[in-house]
Amino acid sequence: MTTDQLPTAVPGTEAIVEAPAARRQRLTTGGLIVLVGLLLFALLAATHGSAKFALSSAFDPVQLPTFALPGVVTVIICAVACVAAGAGFLSGRLGGRLPALAGTVGGIGFLLGFLTWAAAGRDLPFQLSNQLAGTFAVATPLVLGALAGVLCERSGVINVAIEGQFLVAALAAAVVGTLTHSILWSIVAAAVAGVGMAALLAVFAIKYLVNQVVLGVVLNLLATGITGFLYDQLIQPHAATLNSAPVMENIAIPVLSKIPFFGPVIFDQNALAYLAGISVVVVWILLFKTKWGLRVRSVGEHPRAADTVGISVVGMRWQAVLAGGVFAGMGGAFFTLASTGAFSKEFTVGNGFIALAAVIMGRWHPGWAALMALFFGFVTQLASQLQTLNTPVPSDFLLMLPYVATVIAVAGLIGRVRPPAADGEPYQKA
Repeated sequence: MTTDQLPTAVPGTEAIVEAPAARRQRLTTGGLIVLVGLLLFALLAATHGSAKFALSSAFDPVQLPTFALPGVVTVIICAVACVAAGAGFLSGRLGGRLPALAGTVGGIGFLLGFLTWAAAGRDLPFQLSNQLAGTFAVATPLVLGALAGVLCERSGVINVAIEGQFLVAALAAAVVGTLTHSILWSIVAAAVAGVGMAALLAVFAIKYLVNQVVLGVVLNLLATGITGFLYDQLIQPHAATLNSAPVMENIAIPVLSKIPFFGPVIFDQNALAYLAGISVVVVWILLFKTKWGLRVRSVGEHPRAADTVGISVVGMRWQAVLAGGVFAGMGGAFFTLASTGAFSKEFTVGNGFIALAAVIMGRWHPGWAALMALFFGFVTQLASQLQTLNTPVPSDFLLMLPYVATVIAVAGLIGRVRPPAADGEPYQKA
């Protein structure tokens, strides 16, 4: 058979080869979306009346209208949308941007359907403005912790010790804030404490080449033990003089805070919330628009190649880890300064691990990691809001909701992601 006699493929009939990992991810995502759609169908039996949603809280100067949605009809539409979106994933026939669109439809459908079921037939409306304002507040330390994780892991150092950095920084903010009566010095002290914990991480991970995951767990246990001991032996007996720091007040940005709905939600936050937003932009610029960021990323991807062109792998990793400690320290200060001004044992309740999950879900990018932190903040605030509506969901499950969402999102939706190539690998100069 000559070359011109060889059979040719008919256009449009070429087989699309799907990688096993992509297939598993598609099936997992599609199955999960179908499952939540079926869950909405199951909730129809407990859906009665209409669901009211308030755009303004009782304290907003401009009162926006409250609107209502028919409970049963809305839940049915959302359930059908979820099942259809999940079926599209399972079919494998979605190409181009359709998978992202189907995922968006499934996510919005489940959220709207679930909120409609929760608010249907209740005396009180679901406060949308409180939900979003609380989301930004709860997500603030998660964003800062995620930025710490991004900086560390982009340089090749796994940071499982964000929780420990939070704890130590929260204690430092409480003590220094009580002694100085200054919000600024409290934040500075928390940042210094975060850097101190980061230095321990750097010493053992970079210099002594300790397994970084095990090291992170040990540092978390160390932080829990030290802060617990100091609290029992020193802080609690002298709470009036060592554990009564000032509490941050919200700072309303002129003009912008007066915008109906969005103004009080976004532009009436505390100083650390604004710092978190600015920090996302700063870290993005540092990592992707500066020579320093290029060097950090190079030692996280190909440390041997970076070393051959004269870049100090050890020096860059030290700088990235210590810089991450600053952000983790500010995140830890939030737990003290944004609530009661007082520290208590195990104050951070696992938020450091949620921040680490945000790093992974955000694919080690500061912007996406911040969005994932907002997602976890939304779920945490949602659990609080649902308690006020007296939904039939057990209160214990509502307390678990942020952690359940973390597991589902990381294992079910994100699947396999590629970290920096040298992440977690110690480097020894040849």
